Amino acid sequence: MPKHKDLKRLIRGRMQKTGESYTTARLHIVQKSNGVLQGPITKTPTTTMPAVKVPNQESRPNYAAITRMSDESVRKATGCTWERWVKALDRDQAFQMTHREIAAHIRQKYKTPSWWTQMVTVGYERIRGLREVGQKRSGDYEVSKSKTVAVPLRKLYAAFSTPRGRARWLPDVKLTVSGATPEKRMRLRWEDNTPVDISFAARGKGKSQVAVQHGKLPTKSDAERMKAFWEERLEALAAQVTR
Repeated sequence: MPKHKDLKRLIRGRMQKTGESYTTARLHIVQKSNGVLQGPITKTPTTTMPAVKVPNQESRPNYAAITRMSDESVRKATGCTWERWVKALDRDQAFQMTHREIAAHIRQKYKTPSWWTQMVTVGYERIRGLREVGQKRSGDYEVSKSKTVAVPLRKLYAAFSTPRGRARWLPDVKLTVSGATPEKRMRLRWEDNTPVDISFAARGKGKSQVAVQHGKLPTKSDAERMKAFWEERLEALAAQVTR
C-alpha cells in the first residue's frame, strides 16, 4: 500500500489521465495496490462488476474489525451481516457511487433505519477502501471528542463563549467564532482555517457535556495529532471549570 503522500500523487495522476473523480481514482489505485481487482473499473452504468479474487475462509477480511462495528450489531439492526451487505452492494455496483448515492440507494432499496443507513454506508466505504476510519470521501479527515463535566450547562458554555474564558484552558490558539447559539452550539475557525463545530447538552442534575468535531484535516497524522490535542484540552477544561 503506498504511503499517504505517494497515494495522493498516484490518485491525482490518474485523475488527470482519466478524468475520474477523486473517489473513483482512489478506489482503483487502492484495490490495484491490494491485488483485489483483476479488471478495470469504468464509469459506464452498464459495465459488469469487476472480477474479484475470492479469498479462502481463513484469509477472508475481518469486516467487523475494518468497520469497527460487530456483525451481531449490524445483523440485529438491519437483518444482514457485513458479508451479506458487501455482496449485495457489490452486486449493485455501489463502489462506483458517491457517499450520498450509496446512502440513498440503501435507504430506498433495503428500507434501513436512518441512522443505520449511514452506518452501513460508511462501513461499506471502509471495507472497499473508499475511506479510512475518520476520513471523509473527499479525502480529508475529521476527529471528534466529547467530555461530560460536573457543572451546569451555563458554566460549561461560558468557558467557550468569551476569549478570556477560552484562554484559561485553550491558550496560545488563534481562532475565530463564526457562529453560535447560546448553550447549544458554536462554530469556530481554527488558526489554519479548518472548521471546529462544538455542541453542548445538559446531562442530568449538575452535569453537562461538550462535543468537539474538528474537520477538513488534510492527513491522517494531522487527525491523530488533533485528536490527542482535543483530548488533552478537554481534560484541562474540566479541571478549570470544576475548581
